Amino acid sequence: MDVRPLDDIRVLDLTNVLAGPYCSYHLMLLGAEVIKIERPGQGDLARNLGPDPDLNRAGIGASFLAQNAGKKSVELDLKDPADRDVFEEMLAGADVLLENFRAGVLSRMGYDQERLDRINPRLICCSISGFGQSGPMSDAPAYDQIIQGLSGMMSVTGTAGTAPLRVGFPVCDTTGGLSAALAVSAALLHRERTGQGSRLDVSMLETSLSAMGWAVSNYMVSGVPPEPMGDQNATAAPSGTFRTADGPLNIAANQQRQFEILCRLVGAPELLTDPRFTERESRKAHREELNSALNHALSQRPAAEWEQLLTAAGVPAARVLTVPQALAQPQLRHRGFIAELRRPDASGTVLPVLGSGVLFDGEAFLPRTPPPLLGEHNHERDELASRWAATVTTAKEATGS
Repeated sequence: MDVRPLDDIRVLDLTNVLAGPYCSYHLMLLGAEVIKIERPGQGDLARNLGPDPDLNRAGIGASFLAQNAGKKSVELDLKDPADRDVFEEMLAGADVLLENFRAGVLSRMGYDQERLDRINPRLICCSISGFGQSGPMSDAPAYDQIIQGLSGMMSVTGTAGTAPLRVGFPVCDTTGGLSAALAVSAALLHRERTGQGSRLDVSMLETSLSAMGWAVSNYMVSGVPPEPMGDQNATAAPSGTFRTADGPLNIAANQQRQFEILCRLVGAPELLTDPRFTERESRKAHREELNSALNHALSQRPAAEWEQLLTAAGVPAARVLTVPQALAQPQLRHRGFIAELRRPDASGTVLPVLGSGVLFDGEAFLPRTPPPLLGEHNHERDELASRWAATVTTAKEATGS
């Protein structure tokens, strides 16, 4: 598709590491032109993060490559008057300013809301921080690990004997970034209707609690605090990870009909008449005994066979895969989820990057260009600034404003 929903939307991205860059990555996939404003000689901290030391030294660490394809990089020192002039010229023509400094830092740099409104009254300024721009914790530093702990997320991850455990990927950064991208999209629609810009204040602590869903709302509504249950689903039984002849298998027989089919297919019809397992609540109360019986039955075949048999019968079941196995699934290739670009250095190596998981009118939006080298687009900065400013002038003339 040549036209994307956010074509002609211009994003100035001052963010580092993950939450902010993940937000702007999704905006880029939807068509926005994203300019990363990076500190000269240093750039995004993620440029030096990842498992490959050579890539880190080259400023294209794997952690950076993961969510910066399709963007441009311009180095600006916002303490330098000449660079500030360029930045403000670009700011005047931007639709979105994205930042993830600690609360108050942008204002101390000279860009409080009043100043931003004078430069560009239609600007959508989105700030992503650990705790938001206000409140007693707003000045506290925060990384994903800190938010995982403060949100209660770690307290429900693992088993009674192993919790609290960190979720195995930076989930609070990613939920914060996704929430920010959603808010920016809504603010763009609001501006289309009203002509007004917006100030968006994204709290990773709050977006993480919101994303925890039932684990939080069940306590708020019913007063029952969630407990760590390992690989088991607290809402139903049998629903969790089970042992087969050659490896783990997830089964979610959450409905009565699914439970009945499961018992017959694994050769354990006697479970259906056992009073401990006849109803949903009694199965939850006797989860360990039920799981033991099912593990014994499932141990007779390998996981892949059970997956095929149970899925065909309408019982949700699937193997537990490693990340390499998950990426190799034909389903992902079928839907065009993985793009293959050229790495931004001179190696010519293929760089696989992920899309958003959303098809738009049947098409997957993928980045068109590789992640940028630090300052790769410095030579374009004056042209970018003047082009953006010209676009604003044209828009004002068209509307008579």
